[in-house]
Amino acid sequence: MYDVIIIGGGIVGSATAYYLSQYDLKLVMLEAFNDVANGTTKANSAVIHAGYDPKPGSLMAKYNVEGSRLTRELAKKLDFPYVNDGSLVLAFSEAEVETLKELYQRGLANGVEDMKLLNYEETKAIEPAISDNVHGALYAGTSAVVSPWEYCLALAETAVRNGMELKLNNEVTAIRKNEDETFTVTTVKGEYQGRYIINAAGIYADKVHEMIGEKEFTITPVRGQYFLLDKSQFTKAHHTLFQCPSERGKGVAVTPTVHGNLLVGPDATRVDDEDLNTTADILAYVKETAALSVQGIDYRENIRNFSGLRARSDRGDFIIEESRSVPNFFNLAGMASPALSSAAAIGLTAKDWVLSKQAYPKKEHYVDSRRKIRFKKLTDEEKNELIKKDPAYGRIICRCETITEGEIRETFRGPIPPQSIDAVKRRTNAGMGRCQGGFCGERVANILKQELGLDYTEILQDREGTVILEKKAKEDYENV
Repeated sequence: MYDVIIIGGGIVGSATAYYLSQYDLKLVMLEAFNDVANGTTKANSAVIHAGYDPKPGSLMAKYNVEGSRLTRELAKKLDFPYVNDGSLVLAFSEAEVETLKELYQRGLANGVEDMKLLNYEETKAIEPAISDNVHGALYAGTSAVVSPWEYCLALAETAVRNGMELKLNNEVTAIRKNEDETFTVTTVKGEYQGRYIINAAGIYADKVHEMIGEKEFTITPVRGQYFLLDKSQFTKAHHTLFQCPSERGKGVAVTPTVHGNLLVGPDATRVDDEDLNTTADILAYVKETAALSVQGIDYRENIRNFSGLRARSDRGDFIIEESRSVPNFFNLAGMASPALSSAAAIGLTAKDWVLSKQAYPKKEHYVDSRRKIRFKKLTDEEKNELIKKDPAYGRIICRCETITEGEIRETFRGPIPPQSIDAVKRRTNAGMGRCQGGFCGERVANILKQELGLDYTEILQDREGTVILEKKAKEDYENV
């Protein structure tokens, strides 16, 4: 019997887990995939928004600004990549300059700090590559970029380190209410009983709720496609560059990443279920639209295209509430942008909801810090000392990103060991560089084989079923 069952291991579920794991209660997270951060969280713009865009009085406005502040604090405490680069919303006409003024006033109403309106000359001075068609910009100094999957992992790992049970590959198939008012959650792997359920199931949150409750909201997946460009294009944008928002969203953004790349996208296309295809026509649209903001992006330096899904609700806002038809069932749904920015504040609210139901004492010996070794960030002296202690840190596995064998092997000693090549990538950045794993992929696969005791035909690229080798090419392949 668990006190709380969290359904979904994305950024919102993991933030909830982080705060609940600070209390003396029995906690379990059920995740459908073989890793946390493997849905919407791993494929988005990675921007921590300042909070000027949501309508005042909305839940998005309420949680964005506080979540942004908390993210900055958590990055220091839990050691995940975070860069306070600031953002600019660009106006391409005098009418859009008026929109910037409205956004500025909206930001003031929402409590956003460090904003100012810039004219063309002021904008061009800090962003030399912007289009000559820009009339002005809204600057927001509290905007930042993060590594979203490393942020999510930091939260989930801290929760596991402090006693949370994480059940991967446990897609929920049914939920029922028991006579004693507890729940039984059935997954593809078994049954779990709990007193309270927190539904953070992303694009499937409505379906999960309807396993036991009445229809109260509808989630529509919205797909966005992106270009990820090599580090050679990093200087094309010093801030996160947005276009004036419209019904289609915040427009195509051009933004530096925390790892030194340039990200361009997304569009916003409604899709059915988990359609993550990238398409030539939409990518052409993204490229053409981005050119309105920034001149001279060299798309020959593109190293990857990808798409991600956002969970847009029919209420046009976050859904953060106890189910209207099922007591003790709490929905965290409709987590479209700015959900990444708001996640920490949403997690706090979910924690407060549980504590309002039943008082649990705080743990006396809670581990609330985390440090990661990033070899390429160390001084030469620190590198030499580390290699003396463990020679594996002296062997480079990923040349593009300078990731060592020691860093990769250390992830298998962590609270949530990787189960695939992409899971190693999310934890270390190995395979994230220009060659996209062309050099290091085989070496990472060998480490997975050794650490997990797998056969080569069992090694996954990412989710269950994504095996990299179907069968033996020759009987003595073990010796090749």
